[in-house]
Amino acid sequence: MSTSTRFRRAVTALFVSGALLAGATACGSGAARGSGGGEPARAGVALSMAAQQEATDEALAVQALTAQAAGWQETADEAAAAASPTPSTTAERQKFAKTRFVANAGLAAGATYQWIIKPYREGKFKKGAKGRTFALVKAGLAGAFAYNRLKAAADNAKGDPLLSKAVAPLTASIESLKGLGSKLRKGNAGDADVTSLQNVINGVKGAGAGAGATVTDKVPSLSQLSGG
Repeated sequence: MSTSTRFRRAVTALFVSGALLAGATACGSGAARGSGGGEPARAGVALSMAAQQEATDEALAVQALTAQAAGWQETADEAAAAASPTPSTTAERQKFAKTRFVANAGLAAGATYQWIIKPYREGKFKKGAKGRTFALVKAGLAGAFAYNRLKAAADNAKGDPLLSKAVAPLTASIESLKGLGSKLRKGNAGDADVTSLQNVINGVKGAGAGAGATVTDKVPSLSQLSGG
């Protein structure tokens, strides 16, 4: 991932976290001004404090997740490099291409299920759902991450003739996911979007299996997410 891309993601998350904190503070001030004193006033203050605490927790989590996301893009390449020496012969290059394809596609699939499909099925993206804001931020990051990893997997596939032929028909579908991360983050993604993403993941898995590059879901671990 380029430095500029990391910077843009960090700025976006910081903007979101700032908005959350500002909104919570405004709610708290409004509640205090609207109370005439006594129990209603104390109840309003307690409620606003709870809202501010929740917003603060979400904001900190967003910032942490954004920092963690910087390590996502490198995870697949690091895993592939550790799994295979620098290729020199044609056979070694093809094997290395498959290894990187499997790593990238597996991370895309794992992130998609963990932070998009699973919470979507559980209703966490619906308006009014507890923790919706944070769930959408994570889904947005996961959507962008999955798109980048799938693009990388498609590029890796070019290093093996059989795998390249199997993945080629999926390139347009992968490209169609480019704006999905933004839609998810804004809460605008629906059944069709999630289904489309799942179909692309399944298609990439099927292509890999047919070319001798079996893909399994790999959710980034906490150590990987934190760049450890």
